[in-house]
Order: sequence, then structure tokens, then C-alpha cells
Amino acid sequence: MKRKAPPIKAESPLKKAKAEIPEYHLSPSVREEDGSVRWPAPKAQMAKARQIIHDCAKSQSKTLIVPDKDADGLSAGAILRHTLMILGLPKELIAVHLLTKGNTVHSEQERQRMAEHRPEYVFVIDHGSRSGPPVIDGTHHALIIDHHFATDADFPRGSDHVSACHSPPVATSALLTYEICNALHPDVYERCAWLAIVGTYGDLGNQIKWEAPFPDMREILNRHSKKRLSDAVSAVNAPRRTATYDVKSAWDALCDTPEPAFIPKNPRLEAARQEVAAEVERCTHTAPKFSPDGKVAVFRIRSEAQVHPVIATRWAGHLSSNKLEFVLVANEGYLPGKVNFSCRIARSARNRDPPISIIERLRYYASLTEAQNDSTDSADSGEAERVPLLERVGDDFARGHVQASGGIVNTDEFEELMRLMQIGVKPPKDESNGSSPSRKKAKAGIDPGQKNTLTSYFGKASTPKA
Repeated sequence: MKRKAPPIKAESPLKKAKAEIPEYHLSPSVREEDGSVRWPAPKAQMAKARQIIHDCAKSQSKTLIVPDKDADGLSAGAILRHTLMILGLPKELIAVHLLTKGNTVHSEQERQRMAEHRPEYVFVIDHGSRSGPPVIDGTHHALIIDHHFATDADFPRGSDHVSACHSPPVATSALLTYEICNALHPDVYERCAWLAIVGTYGDLGNQIKWEAPFPDMREILNRHSKKRLSDAVSAVNAPRRTATYDVKSAWDALCDTPEPAFIPKNPRLEAARQEVAAEVERCTHTAPKFSPDGKVAVFRIRSEAQVHPVIATRWAGHLSSNKLEFVLVANEGYLPGKVNFSCRIARSARNRDPPISIIERLRYYASLTEAQNDSTDSADSGEAERVPLLERVGDDFARGHVQASGGIVNTDEFEELMRLMQIGVKPPKDESNGSSPSRKKAKAGIDPGQKNTLTSYFGKASTPKA
């Protein structure tokens, strides 16, 4: 009896290759004039920053630390506070100023509140920067420690600055502050090295490799473990995301806790973490809308909690497309009359050449006029003469990093931005294919009872966990 030939198996389609993400520490370095690697900031700026910190401790004067609200900014502030105390400045002379919800360090209200401390020295850490009046009115010494994108002109009048933004791989503010302070006293390593890791994990994630030019942190990692340090990041970030914006609890925990293992056990931080987790879960299943070219995915949520950056980071790592460039998550409930939005580069787009800059993309969209995006005869004839949105939107637009930007704008301005980006507008049909028999047949053959739809997908609780 003859055997039948086995059926020929159809070749399985090739799996889509995962985007190769280059290791962060391998970013091409910039060199000083003497040929040495310029990291984490220009040598002259590093030396000036150390001198200011040394002079501050020696002066025994009132000092104000103004850190940003996240794990990176708060860790950087705690590193500086510990260093000043190690150098002999009494803690009674060190005050902290934490911004109120929705404000920036550049607002007049915050400038006045900072001035009320009457400090001789002011350290502004991790807030980003822009040109403008002095940090506060009155005699003072101001040092800006930062890593957000800025030019040499983007700093307050009369201030000194040390910035990592032009010295790749760009250090976080906590790592930059640690590198500045570690050279000032041998005790800084023991007290502050783990804080540098917490701040770095907060901005860059815990998969970062501590290889040159980054400092060797193996001993600290072995002592405290990556998990404990990562848990500390989650705990510290939680209070500022809550509707009550309780940044003070996180600051106190970082300043008063000798090691990271105790931070997640803090009752207030744990309660905040649970509150934020529930709110992220509630908001994260929103279905996206896309630009016609598929380059931008927009999620719109409404929450009094600051969960839009978390959701943006999640979806940027989950959505994958050859066209997609970045994800934008807009929160219409965080501040009355405002839209707070966060943008993140899609994971699949991180190694594009040339690299994608969210700041440049946002500024491009905002520089358009609606008449340019309206091909119909009904476009307002006066629209072309209207001042572009970019010139009206203010200084809180397209701030931050080239791969992690965002802004705070009025509701009507955000709606205008969405129209300029044509979010939700379907791409034009290809007329040559639109009437083909095969396309019509395929469309007619779709099962009307199919349940696996985009809507049902975003209703499922299958979203990747942070």
C-alpha cells in the first residue's frame, strides 16, 4: 500500500522583527577641548557648581532648595541637602520649596513664595529652564541644576547653571547632582549613592546599565538590590500623582530614610501608590485616535490625578507600527480650564535615523494654520492671516526632553492643536484600489458577528502592567 505524501505545510509568515534599542550608555559622547569625555556636563560648569555648593556651606547662610516633584528631582534635592549638611551647613538653615499643583517655578506666584524664605543661596533642580527674570527678587546666588533640553540663553538672569542636556548619554538630575557632590566629601558616596540610582531609575528605568561613562554602582546595587530601589521609585512617585498632590510626604521620606528598603513601607506613600494604581487602571483602556499619516496616537482621559505621563509611557512601549512616532496622552481633568498632556517616543521609533524630536514635532504642528490643513473651499479666508498657535500658546508648551515632552495649554488651544494635527481624520482613500473587486469581496466577507473589535480590546483588562 502506497503511503500518501504528507501535506505540504504553508510557510509560516516571518515574525515581525523587534526594534533594536541601543543601550543608553552607548550614546555617542561629546569631547572637551583636551579630548576627555564631557560627562555628565561641561567641566567648567561642574567646577563652578562645586564652588557654589562649597561657598554656600562655608557661608552658614539661609539656603533654599527647589526640587522638582518626581523621583529624579526629589532625589537630586535630597543629595544636595545631605551634602550641604556633610559640609557643615546646619539643617535649620536649609529650607525646601515645593511647587503648588499646576504651577511652574517660573510663575510669579512661586517666585514670591520662594523669596519669602529670604535665602542667600537658591538651588533650582530638575525643573527645566527658560530665560526670564532672576529666580527671586533681591540679592541671592542662584544655581540651576538640570538635564532638560535648553540653550545657554534659556536660564534666569543672574543665575549660574550646570546642565547635562548636551553631554550624552544625558544624565538625570539626580545623577548629575551626585557626580557634582561626590567629589566634595568622601561621605557623600555612603549617604547618597542609592539616591542617585533612585533618581536615575525614575527617569530612565531600571534596565539602565551602570557602565562608562556612568559611575560603577555595583556595590550599591548588591547591597540594596534592584527590586528594592525600583520599589522606592514607585513609592516616591506616587504622592505627587494623587489628586491631593502630596509631594511633601515623598520629600520627607527621601530626606529622613537612611536606606531605600524603608521607603515603600511608609504608610502615606503606600496609600498613594494604591490610589494612583487604581486611577491608572481606570484611565488606561481609552481607545486612541490617530493622525492620518499614522505618526501620532492620541489618548484622551479625564482625571484629577497626574496619571497621563504613566499612561503615555505604557502605550509608547506597547503600540508598534512602522509609521508611529510618538504617543500623546491628554488629561482634561487635572486642572480646570487646562489640558495637561504628555508625549513619549514610541518604542519602535527610538532608533530612527534621523532621531525623532517630540519638541520639534509639536512646534511644527503648532506653527501650522487651520487653513493649511483644510483643502476644502469652506476654509475661512481670514484663517491664513491668523497668528499661528505656536505664537499664542505660551511657554508651557513643548517643554522637557526631545523624547519625553508635553505641555499645559488652555482647552480651546488644545482642541486647535488636535485639528492642526488632524487627529481622528481618516487618511484619504486610494481611488485606484478603492473600487477593486478583490477589496469589495474582502469587505463583504467580514463576519458581522465578529466580536474581537478595537472597542472590545480597549475594554479588556489586558493592558501591559508597568
